[in-house]
Amino acid sequence: MILGIGTDLANIERIEGTIARFGPRFLNRVFTEREQAKAASRPYNTAATYAKRWAAKEACSKALGTGLRMGIAWKDMAVSNLWTGQPVMHLTGWAADRLAQMTPPGHRAIVHVTLTDDHPWAQAFVVIEALPHDTKPHDAPVNRELTDQTPHPP
Repeated sequence: MILGIGTDLANIERIEGTIARFGPRFLNRVFTEREQAKAASRPYNTAATYAKRWAAKEACSKALGTGLRMGIAWKDMAVSNLWTGQPVMHLTGWAADRLAQMTPPGHRAIVHVTLTDDHPWAQAFVVIEALPHDTKPHDAPVNRELTDQTPHPP
């Protein structure tokens, strides 16, 4: 069952201007170290990388049914990528607590996220899904974290 849906559209040039104006103060308030490292690894597209993650955080907060209020912090929502490039949303702190509150008993929540950009726009779409605990792993998408042991395609 779908628990929440959120979308957001961010202007890449606005994010770029905010970074130019506030620098590390803005970046450290909104983005995790991992997100900042991802953006730094894309020097040709740094602002778009940040804008997509900004949009993902906004979209996720909407899917949680709160927007950015009620104690949610920017860093409570973070985006990383699998080796395939697929974005994955991680929730901690208040966002994780909110997700637990909205997940029905006997279910587990999965947060799906997709990102795109076409200058000057970056867009994110988030769907929060609840699946029964007895759903077999092959019946549902799996968000797994990259490790050094994660096999890479040939």
